[in-house]
Amino acid sequence: MSRFRIFYLLGIMLLFLALMMLIASFWSLGEQGPDRMAFLKAILLTAGVGFFLFKLFSGATRKELSLVENFTLVALAWFVAGIFGALPFHYFGLFDGSFIDAYFEAVSGFTTTGATLLDDIENIPRGLLLWRALTQWLGGMGIIVLFLAILPRFGFRSMTMFKAELPGPIAERLVPRVVETARRLWFIYVVLNLSEIILLIICGLDFFDAPTHSFTTMPTGGFSTYTSSIAAFNNPAAEIVFTLFMFLAGANFVLYFRLIRGDFSIHRNPELCFYTAVTALAVILITADIYNLCEGEIFAALRLAAFQVVSIITTTGYATTNFDAWHHFSCVLLLGLMFIGVCGGSNGGAIKQVRVMLMLKFSIRELSNLVHPSAISSIKLGDQNLSEEVLRPIMGFGFLYFALTVFATLILNGLGLDFETSLSAVAATIGNVGPGLAGVGPLHTIPIRSFLPWAELCSPL
Repeated sequence: MSRFRIFYLLGIMLLFLALMMLIASFWSLGEQGPDRMAFLKAILLTAGVGFFLFKLFSGATRKELSLVENFTLVALAWFVAGIFGALPFHYFGLFDGSFIDAYFEAVSGFTTTGATLLDDIENIPRGLLLWRALTQWLGGMGIIVLFLAILPRFGFRSMTMFKAELPGPIAERLVPRVVETARRLWFIYVVLNLSEIILLIICGLDFFDAPTHSFTTMPTGGFSTYTSSIAAFNNPAAEIVFTLFMFLAGANFVLYFRLIRGDFSIHRNPELCFYTAVTALAVILITADIYNLCEGEIFAALRLAAFQVVSIITTTGYATTNFDAWHHFSCVLLLGLMFIGVCGGSNGGAIKQVRVMLMLKFSIRELSNLVHPSAISSIKLGDQNLSEEVLRPIMGFGFLYFALTVFATLILNGLGLDFETSLSAVAATIGNVGPGLAGVGPLHTIPIRSFLPWAELCSPL
C-alpha cells in the first residue's frame, strides 16, 4: 500500500537524522559536556524508530510515488524531523521540561526561521549549539533535496517531490536526471559553506564559531552561538564576509551551476538583476536615513545598513545592532523586505523576488489594459513569454500569502499584542526571517507563554 512506502522513507530519514545527531555529539564527547546523555538518548530513540520503520516496511514497492504521496511525504518529513530534532534539547532540559518549546526551537531550525526562545545562549553546551546549527544547515538546502540524492539507492525517484520541496515558482533542473540535480545542488552548497568557514577563520573567528555560523549563514537561518548575534564579534571584516555569503545564499543556485559550466551571462538574469537592484536601493535609503544616528560616520551607517538589509531580505535574521531603534522609515522598509525575500531556487524564504517581479508586471499590464482595452500584451521573464497558466498560480500564491498574514496578525492582535509586534512577528515567521520589530525585535526572544491567555496550561507538570 502507498502509506507503507511513505513510512519506509520516513524510516530512512530518521536514520540519517540520528547520524547527524551523532556528529554533533562528538563535540560533546570531546569536551566532556553535560549534554552527552541527552544526545545518547536522542540518538538511540531516533535511530530505533527509524530502524523499526525501515525494517517493518522494507517490503514496500519501489515504484514512483504519486502526487499525493509526494506532498504527504514532504509534509510528514518536516513534521517528524521537528519532533525528533527536538529530543536533544528536551532530554537536556533546555526549556525546563517543556517539549513544546523544544519542538519550537527545532522547527525554527529546520525551517531556517531563526526565531528562538533562548535568552542565555552562551551558557548552553556547545554540542547542543552545534546541533542547533546543523538543524538549519539541513533545512537550508532541504532534507528532501538531500533525500533525492540518496533515494535511488533504495529504488525511489521523484521529480514531483523535487518540485514540492525546491522553493520558487519554477523548479529548474540543472541536468536531465533529478538525482544528479540534487547532488550538484548539495555540492555547490557544501563548497560555499567551506569557503565561508575558511574566510571567517582568516577574519579571526575560532574553529567552533566559524563552522556553526557558516552552517546558519548559507541556509539563511540566523541562529548564532551568542545572545547578541553577530554583534558579539564586533568584527567588521567578519561582517563583510557574512554579508557577502548571505547575499550569495539569496541567489538562485542554478546560476552557480551555470557559472561553473562557464556561462558568464548570468549577470543578465532578470531575477538576479531585480534582487541586486532592490538590495542596493534599500541599502542606500537606509544609509541616508540612519546617517545622523551614526554621528555623521557615513561608512558606519553603510556598514550597519548593508548588513541588516541583506540579513532581512535574505531572511537570515542576523543582527549587528538593534535596528528596531532606527527611524520609522528604516523599520517600515525592513518590514517590507521581510515580505519580498530572495530569489527562487535559493535557501531563503518569503514571497521570492521572481514572484514579486511578475506580480508587479501583471499589475502594470492590467492597469495598461484599463487604458487600452483592445491592446494585447504579454508578460516576459527575460526573453521568455509567460502563459496565463504560469501566472495564475503566482498571483494565487501572493493572495494567499497576504491573506494568511492578515489573518494571523488579527489573531495575535486579539491575543493582546500590539499591532507592530503582531504584524512583524507574522512577517518574520511566515517568511522565515526570525527577528521582527517591537516585542519580537532583534534584542528579544519570542515570549510565547506571555502571549497566550492559556499559558498556565502549557506549563510543564
